[in-house]
Amino acid sequence: MHNKVVYRAAKSFAALGWPVLRFNFRGVGASEGTFGDGAGEAADVRAALDWLAERSGLPIVGTGFSFGSIVGLPVGAADARVSHLVGIGIPTDRFPFEALADTSKPKLFIQGEHDEFGPLDALRTGLERVAEPLRLEVVEDADHFFTDRLEALQQAITDYFSDTGGREGVRDPS
Repeated sequence: MHNKVVYRAAKSFAALGWPVLRFNFRGVGASEGTFGDGAGEAADVRAALDWLAERSGLPIVGTGFSFGSIVGLPVGAADARVSHLVGIGIPTDRFPFEALADTSKPKLFIQGEHDEFGPLDALRTGLERVAEPLRLEVVEDADHFFTDRLEALQQAITDYFSDTGGREGVRDPS
């Protein structure tokens, strides 16, 4: 929740005027519980979606960074309240690409050019199993944590959702 990548992504969505919810998975930071080997964390994502949907009434953009993308994007793909999916820093050796094979929801993937946990060749190969529409934005000279490239990460999100195609299906909250 307090990771600089997660913070900057949230800041991008807030700048667009959309409600934002950041949360820690069970057992992280001050959260209760212990690691649930992915299944427990998927339940955390569903609980967060329930909480946000009750309060916002707007379509939700399901966004996850690193492990959060592994757990969150498949949950968001299966949840009708989620209109778009955004994966940041995809760890290619563990990401369940096939979980996004049947969803027609627009998808944005943002990856650092030198992501040590998600080499671009492996990501591109994995994305071949993901249904369209999707867009891959590569942040030049960025590592997994977008060190010294956080503004470019923010800009990728803002640009995508400022484009007509990126906003399709997302209502303006004003």
